[in-house]
Parts: sequence; structure tokens; C-alpha cells
Amino acid sequence: MTVLSVRHITRYEYKAPVRFGEHRLMFRPRDSYDQRLISSEMRITPEPKRVRWFHDVFGNCVAVASFGSEAPILTFDTRIVLDHTPSNAPDFMIEDYAKTYPFTYGAEERPDISRLIERQYLDPEHQLDRWVRRFVRYGQRTDTGELLMTLTYAIKESFTYSKRFERGTQDPLLTLSSGKGTCRDFAVLMMEAVRALGFAARFVSGYLYVPSENGAEHLGGGNTHAWCQVYLPGAGWVEFDPTNGIVGNRDLIRVAVARDPRQAIPLQGSYFGNAADYVGMTVSVDVQEIEAPAAINGPGSRPAERSHGDGLAGADPKAQTQLQQA
Repeated sequence: MTVLSVRHITRYEYKAPVRFGEHRLMFRPRDSYDQRLISSEMRITPEPKRVRWFHDVFGNCVAVASFGSEAPILTFDTRIVLDHTPSNAPDFMIEDYAKTYPFTYGAEERPDISRLIERQYLDPEHQLDRWVRRFVRYGQRTDTGELLMTLTYAIKESFTYSKRFERGTQDPLLTLSSGKGTCRDFAVLMMEAVRALGFAARFVSGYLYVPSENGAEHLGGGNTHAWCQVYLPGAGWVEFDPTNGIVGNRDLIRVAVARDPRQAIPLQGSYFGNAADYVGMTVSVDVQEIEAPAAINGPGSRPAERSHGDGLAGADPKAQTQLQQA
């Protein structure tokens, strides 16, 4: 039993008190057989007048905070404890017909995953097509698991991780040509690459646990993290983190899954005031392994009704500014 605690703080600062619009938050990890939420708590300052919860179309847990007061600082402080069962060397347990590539998804599955096979970005000169097909053995069948693992490691080894503070995710063709990007960019690159081969893929937003002994090896710690999942018949949705070359859920904490990265932004919202009032946003994420008794009986064990994220801020009749954590 590996118990992990997550402390995620997002802080917006303004030169003068501003009025806040609704903020949409996706911070609560998805409960599953390999990660079980023990407790969650979020403190919002200033205190919102209302927080409502719902599940989106992908089953992600979403909170929407509404405010009734002005303030020069807005803070979201999230504390999460969960039981995490890592998979270090996943046995895909793929159905026999899908163990080698190419294969075709079953008729009963295809209607539900068809949109996740569709490519989201244009590739008019087939640059991405040519790149990803280098990993396929022509004239002979390719082992499906080996193909996906090789692609994951190739992105990790061939591309340079580079933090980028502009909002959004860059076009995968730009990532391919520049040879660098953020974790979100690498996740989208791999998604588009496997979709070009006919696989169903989806985007994952969450957190990365960086064990102290592996601190120099993992990229993306100290912030929100992103990777992707690929659907394999018999194995289900399998995690692939091309930023770190991780296959399986080892050190990965899932919070949200989506067809497109814009559907899984951890925190987005707006403010009403002058654009010049905005000073900046700071984000810190700390993931630690803790003792199980402390997780269950400790002070952070009460359930939460509030939440966090990546960031997006905007303004109003006078001005509008949008910011997003890379």
C-alpha cells in the first residue's frame, strides 16, 4: 500500500481588489482499482459564496466556485491523500487479436471510441504520419505493446522538455519540428501519433510523484502534469507518459481524462477589472509518500467539497486577459 499526499496551491495576485467570476476546478483524483481517494480538502481565499459539484461527460469530478466579494489575491489550496497501487512493468493482457499491429477494434467498442481515434490537428504534408510510421515494421506484424512503448521512449529520448508559459498546447507539428515542448505538448504529440495509426487515445491531467531517489530522472514535478492513455482491447486504458518514458501508472496520479486538452484544464476562471491589475500567478505542487495511518487518521483526512488547477484568468467590460499554466 503506497499512500501519497498532494498539496497543490494556486495563487493569483492583482494590484488592486478585483471582482471574480466563476472558477471551474478539476482537482479531485478519479477513484479506480489502482488509486483510491482517502481524503480531499480545498481551502479557497476569499471564501466563495457557493461551490457546486458535477461530473462532466468523461466522468471527471468538477467543482464550480462562485464569488461575491472583491480581493487583491485569490488562492486555491488543495490537499489530497490517496492509496496508489503502482504498476512498474505492466502486463498489458491484450486480447489475442490485438496483440500485433495492425488490428481493428471490435464492432461493439468502436461506436464509443470513434471520436477518440479522430485526429484533432491538420497534417497536410503528412509529416506526423511519416514520423510515426518509422516505428512500424513493414512486411511483418508489429507487437502492439512494443510499438507503443518504443514510441513513448522515443519521445522522451529525442525531444527536449522545456517549460512554456504561453496559454494552451502547441500544434504537434511544431513540437515535431522544434524538438521541444512541455508535458502537455508531448502528450498531444503522442496522442496524434497513435491516432494516425488507428489507436484510440485520450489526454490525462494529474500529478507526478517524484521519489527522492529518482529526483533527477522525472520531469514535470512541482507542477500539474500531463500524459495520455491508449485503449487496448483486453487491457483497457493504459497510461503512457512520453515526458518521462513511463508506461503504466507508476508515479502518475490521474485527475481528469478528456478527448482534448482544453477539456481537462485543472483551473480556469475570470476576473472583472483592468487588464493592468493582473500581477501574476504562482503554482506549486508537492507530492509525498506518507505513512498509511497518518493518511487515514491524520488532520488532513476529512472529505473535501472544494478544489484546484493549471490556470486561466480573464477580465470584463473594461479588459480581458487570459493566462494558463503551461
